[in-house]
Amino acid sequence: MFAELGHSVTVIDVDQKKINGLQKGILFFYEPGLDTLLTKHLASGNITFEMDHQKAIKDNPLIFICVGTPQNQDGSANLDFLREASEFIGTNLNAYKIIVIKSTVPAGTSKQVKRWIEITKKDSVSFDVVSNPEFLREGSALHDALYPDRIILGSENDQATALLQELYKGIKAPFIVTTPSAAELIKYTANSFLATKISFINEIAILCDKLHINVQDIAKGVGLDIRIGPLFLDAGIGYGGSCFPKDVLALIDTAKKNNIDLSILEKVHAVNENQPGYLFKKIKTRLISLSAKKMAVLGLSFKAQTDDIRQSPSLKIIQDLINEGAMVEVHDPVAKLPGDLMDKVLQKDSPEEAMTNADAILICTDWPHYKNIDWPDIKNKMKSPIVFDGRNMLDAAEMRSIGYIYEGIGYE
Repeated sequence: MFAELGHSVTVIDVDQKKINGLQKGILFFYEPGLDTLLTKHLASGNITFEMDHQKAIKDNPLIFICVGTPQNQDGSANLDFLREASEFIGTNLNAYKIIVIKSTVPAGTSKQVKRWIEITKKDSVSFDVVSNPEFLREGSALHDALYPDRIILGSENDQATALLQELYKGIKAPFIVTTPSAAELIKYTANSFLATKISFINEIAILCDKLHINVQDIAKGVGLDIRIGPLFLDAGIGYGGSCFPKDVLALIDTAKKNNIDLSILEKVHAVNENQPGYLFKKIKTRLISLSAKKMAVLGLSFKAQTDDIRQSPSLKIIQDLINEGAMVEVHDPVAKLPGDLMDKVLQKDSPEEAMTNADAILICTDWPHYKNIDWPDIKNKMKSPIVFDGRNMLDAAEMRSIGYIYEGIGYE
C-alpha cells in the first residue's frame, strides 16, 4: 500500500527463505491481487526485501513493527517477538525515528515498547512510539489497505502525528487521532464486537432449528436495521483465523488483569468453541455411526479467499470425524492440510473427487464455486445423498428438490 502511494519501502525479516522468495516476487501465503502489485513495485523499485536489519533501521525515518503476537496458553498476547524487534531497534537507533506499532497488542503496550527501546539504545537520540493498528480482512486485505474504513493513530507527539498523516496522504478515509492505549484498545474492541455478532446469530440459529425457522430470514430482517447492519450475521460453524479467536481472549485477559469481568465476551468465546460441535451432533444424529463411512469435507480455510487454516472450525470437525472412525477426504482450492492430518486424511484436487462415493458431504468453507457444483450429477455418484451445510451457502429448497437430505445451521 505504501509503495502504491509512491513511498520507498524496505521490508526486513529474520526468515531468509521468505526474503529470498519475496525478492523474486513469490508470496508465501495466498491473498487475492497481492502478487500483481508485488511484481509491479519490485519492478518500480518502490519496495525491497532485505536481511540487513541494521542498515534498514538506520536508513529509514519511520519503522513499522508488524510482528505476530500469538496467543499464550492462558489467552494473553505473547509479546516476545515485539520485544525482540523493539530491542533491536533500540540497539541500532542512530537518529530521530518514529516507531509505529502495526501489530495487534494490548492497551498500554506502546509504553512498554518505549521502555524496551530506551533501555537498549546506546546514544541520546530521541524517538517516538505511536500505535497504528491494521484493520485488514484476510481475502480482501489489499482492498482494505488501499480503501480503509478509517485510519487510527495513537500518538502523543504533534510531529509524529503530522508525519504519519503525510505518509497516508492520498488515502481517503477518516483519520482518527487518539492516545496510543486507546488506539490499541480500538483494534481489540472492533474484532471482539464482530465476533460477538457471529456468536449471537449462531445462538439464534440453534433456536431457529428448534422452532423450524430459517435463520437467514431472521438475519435479513434484523440486518436491515441501520443500527445493526447485515454484516457478520451469517450463521454457521463459527469464526476462526488468526485474529478473532486470539483477540477476544486477549481482551478478556486484559480485563482480568484490571479486575474486570467481560462476561459477554467470555460467552462469545464459549459459543464459538461449541459451534463446530453443534454441526457434528447433527451429523451423528443423522448417520448414527460414522465408522468406515466416507465423509467429504469441502473447505479447510477458516473462510473463503484465504489459505489460512489457523483456528479453522473445519479442522475441529475433521478431527471429530476421524475420532469416530470415518474415512475423510477433503478439498480446498488453496489451503493445505496441516502436517498432523496428512497421514489421516486425503486431500483431493477437485471437490468432485472428494464427493464421489461419499456417505455425506460437509461444507465447512463458503468458497463461491461450491455453489456451482453440478449437484444433480454428484447426487448420482454418492452412496447416500446427504449434505451438511456448515455455512448455509446452498439453497435448501433447491437441494431437497434434487433429492438431497439437506441440513444447515438454523436453516429449515
